[in-house]
Amino acid sequence: MEKHWLKSYPPGVRAEINLNEYASLKELIERGLAVHSVRDAYVQMGKAMTFGDLDVLSARFGTFLQTTCGLKKGDRIAIMMPNTLQYPIAILGALRAGFTVVNTNPLYTARELEHQLTDSGATVIVILENFAHVLQEVIAHTPIKHVVVSSVGEMLGFPKGQIVDFVVRHKRKQVKPFSLPGAKSFKQALKEGSGVRLAAVKLNHDDIAFLQYTGGTTGVAKGAMLTHGNMVANVLQALEWIGPVFPRDPATLVTALPLYHIFALTANCLLFVIVGWRNVLITNPRDFPAFVSELKKYKFSYLSGVNTLFNALLHTPGFDKVDFSSLTITLGGGMAVQEAVAKKWKEVTGKILTQAWGLTETSPAACINLPGEDFNGSIGFPIPSTEISIRDDDGNELGINAVGEICVRGPQVMAGYWNRPDETAKVMIGKDLLRTGDIGRIDERGLVFIEDRKKDMILVSGFNVYPN
Repeated sequence: MEKHWLKSYPPGVRAEINLNEYASLKELIERGLAVHSVRDAYVQMGKAMTFGDLDVLSARFGTFLQTTCGLKKGDRIAIMMPNTLQYPIAILGALRAGFTVVNTNPLYTARELEHQLTDSGATVIVILENFAHVLQEVIAHTPIKHVVVSSVGEMLGFPKGQIVDFVVRHKRKQVKPFSLPGAKSFKQALKEGSGVRLAAVKLNHDDIAFLQYTGGTTGVAKGAMLTHGNMVANVLQALEWIGPVFPRDPATLVTALPLYHIFALTANCLLFVIVGWRNVLITNPRDFPAFVSELKKYKFSYLSGVNTLFNALLHTPGFDKVDFSSLTITLGGGMAVQEAVAKKWKEVTGKILTQAWGLTETSPAACINLPGEDFNGSIGFPIPSTEISIRDDDGNELGINAVGEICVRGPQVMAGYWNRPDETAKVMIGKDLLRTGDIGRIDERGLVFIEDRKKDMILVSGFNVYPN
C-alpha cells in the first residue's frame, strides 16, 4: 500500500526512524541515565530521585537479581507495583541485567495472578505489601522462588516514609495480614546488590524485554512478547512524532496511569529516560482531590491518560485552578476519547487533548493525531515506520474510506504470544502484519477512524452487524 498519509506529516517529522540508534533498551536506558545524571528523574509524594540515583539503584537491583536470585539472561521477573519510586528502579534494573519483565496488575485476583505467574514462568516477584495476601494464596502453585515485598513509603525517607506507611497500614487499613516466609524488603534487596558490579550482558533487538499480558483481541490472558527492538522502535517513533512540540529545556511530566500498563510504560517511563524530564508519579490516581492538589504543585508540560481519567479530573473541584500555562501535550489513549470530554478539556485548560491509538501487541503506539490539531474523532495518522492497511475477512486490502479490519505492520509489532503459536497465527497475516480486531477506515489525508470492535460483530441474515 502507498503510504499516502506521509503527505500529511508536518515538516521535520521523518517517515522512518533509525532503529539502529540503540542496540537494546539496556543501551537506551544507560545512555539516558548517564546524560541526565544530575536532573530529577522521578518524584513520589514530594521525594525526588535523580537519574544518577536511578542509575546506581537500578544497577544494584539488577545485581541482586543476578547474584542472590541467580537469574540468567532471559529469565522472567514479575513486578506487581503501583507508581512508586521502586517501580522504575526494579524495571530498569531487570532490563539492564538482561531479564524479561512480566508486568503484573496489582488488582489481579488470586486466580489471575496464579495464571500469569505460572504461564510466564517468573521465578522472582516484586510486590507491594497491600497485595501480598493475594500472592500468599497462590505462591505454592507457581514457580516463584524469590519474593521482594515493599511498602508505599519505603523509598520516601525518614520521617515521610514511616508516616505514609503508618497511614496506609493503620488508618486506611489497606494492608491485610500475610505470610511469605523468606521474603525480603526492597531496601534489603538493594543492600544485597550493592557490593558487586552489575555483570555485563549482551542484548540485541530480538531479545524479549517484556511479557505484557493482555486479553489480546480475544479470550484468556496471553503474554505478548515485546522485544528490545519493539520497545526501542516505539520509543523512537513516539519521540519523532511528539518530540518536536516538547520544550527545549528539561520539563515535568505527570504519570497517573500505572506504569505496568503498556501505554504509560512506553509513553511515560521509557520515552522520558532519553528525554530527561522530571516524572511526577501519582501513586493513587483514584483519589482525585489528592491528584488535583499534586497537579497544583508543578508547572507540567506533559500529561497522559485515558478518557475516564480526564473526565474525572474535569469534574474534580479545584481542577480549573491548576496552572496549565506550561502544558504542551495531553495524550489520550487506552480507550476512545469522547468528543464531549475533548471539548471540555480545551474549555477548562485552554489546551488540546491529542488522541493516540495502539494495543499491547504494538508496544503500544501505532497512530497518533498531530499535536495541536483540534479533536477530529480520528485515532490519528500512522506514526513513522508504520504501515496501516484496512483488510476484509479474507485478508484482501481495501481502498480509501472502505470499512474493514485495521491491520498494522512495523518494527513495534510483537514477536508473538508467549508459548501460544496457535493464538499468534490467528492474529498475524504472514510474518509481520497484525490483525488488531478493530474495525475502521482510513481517509484521503491518511487519518484512521475506528468504527467498531470485530469480536462484537454478529451475523444477521448474512450481513456483518456491529453494535455501534
